[in-house]
Amino acid sequence: MKIINVVGARPNFMKMAPIIEAMNAYPSEIEHLLVHTGQHYDEKMSQSFFNDLGMPKPDIDLGVGSGSHAEQTGRIMIEFEEICIREQPDLVIVVGDVNSTMACTITAKKLNIKVAHIEAGLRSRDMTMPEEINRLCTDVLCDYLFTTDQYANENLLAEGIPEEKIVFVGNVMIDTLFKHKEIAGQLNLLDALGLEPQGYAALTLHRPSNVDDKVVLQEIMEALTEISQELTIVFPIHPRTLKMIEVFELEHYVQGDKNNGKIKVIEPLGYLDFLHLNMNSRMVLTDSGGLQEETTALGIPCITLRHNTERPITCDEGSNVIVGNKKETIVEAARNILQGQSRVSHVPEKWDGNAAVRIVEWLILQGN
Repeated sequence: MKIINVVGARPNFMKMAPIIEAMNAYPSEIEHLLVHTGQHYDEKMSQSFFNDLGMPKPDIDLGVGSGSHAEQTGRIMIEFEEICIREQPDLVIVVGDVNSTMACTITAKKLNIKVAHIEAGLRSRDMTMPEEINRLCTDVLCDYLFTTDQYANENLLAEGIPEEKIVFVGNVMIDTLFKHKEIAGQLNLLDALGLEPQGYAALTLHRPSNVDDKVVLQEIMEALTEISQELTIVFPIHPRTLKMIEVFELEHYVQGDKNNGKIKVIEPLGYLDFLHLNMNSRMVLTDSGGLQEETTALGIPCITLRHNTERPITCDEGSNVIVGNKKETIVEAARNILQGQSRVSHVPEKWDGNAAVRIVEWLILQGN
């Protein structure tokens, strides 16, 4: 069976790494190629993730770069079509919900190539999110839909997806976390930053809904400043967020001499350093989807600065609370955690480090 594995952005790398490792255990059954669309093309950030995860260098790099959603999607489709025609795969595997996921799915299906979607069935019900559009388009087209939890199964069934296409396997990103947790725990990042375990909060912030509107971003920064008077916040800043802070002239919120160093801004981190930072934190504040899952697996309290989530299991069974982007709700959630009122969390079913093995073994059975 010849398979093309597609990645396009850094969150995809954590999901694809265990798939590739599981495929390598079956060299006589599976021939696989790794295609990187180049949707996230920052060499420093992307390469560090490949190195940390032990992923092979991509066999093919499309190098599409940035642009509007339409420009980026169009370029990916044009370039990926050539790859599919040349390589003639039996199956294309896509992960997550970025533009590359949708673009490569559409391209492959128009060439009558089967497609499998890993992390299928997640739904936020928010059509202002580009990712939600990507999820819906991808899932309706795919032949095999590998899901992380029962909520995803229910979403797909409610949308009319035939049950035989849906395979509940667990969470491949948690495979990656469990594999690297021990080595990440041995790093010395906290010493380098002058921090103690449990003595800080970790922060990520990058969604357009939070950072592209000055009023919203300023309110979030005011909340963070207030929280930081009680607990230092470590902020590996996304290039997009840094740009918008400068555009809106909000630099004083993140300058150490103005906030007494309580919001500690650092460069973006590779996977292992980032895992080390999060697993030793008192809490995580984020607008990321993947971090909601990682904190649930780690049992770290998570405050999600969004009005919805496509991962409700992290709230129902995990450590996550959804608070939106208003100052008072963000501050209240953080103080609840500091007062020992964080959610009781347990690891969801099949988030056990073996999701990728289940996927690959299932595919081999189909091929035979």
